[in-house]
Amino acid sequence: MMASSTNSRLLRKNSTDAERLFWLHLRNRDMESLKFRRQAPIGPYIVDFVCFEQKLIIELDGGHHQAQVEDDNVRTAWLVSQGFRVLRFWNNEVMVNIEG
Repeated sequence: MMASSTNSRLLRKNSTDAERLFWLHLRNRDMESLKFRRQAPIGPYIVDFVCFEQKLIIELDGGHHQAQVEDDNVRTAWLVSQGFRVLRFWNNEVMVNIEG
């Protein structure tokens, strides 16, 4: 099952504070001149941020991810099997140390 662009638009519209802050640092190629997309569908998943040029995915996790570690591991394994590198950060890391 493929992720839908309608769901992607809805997720972009309802971004978390951490996602909005992080996007401010990624958009307009502000990070190493790389182009990122947010809430992008890849196969059955919608990823928070992706740079297709580098096959790099950045996921921001809130507290609810502690209860879905196994699902996140399956998701990450599938994305890695497609050739992507996946970096995960906690929302609170982004909010208190965006430059780090």
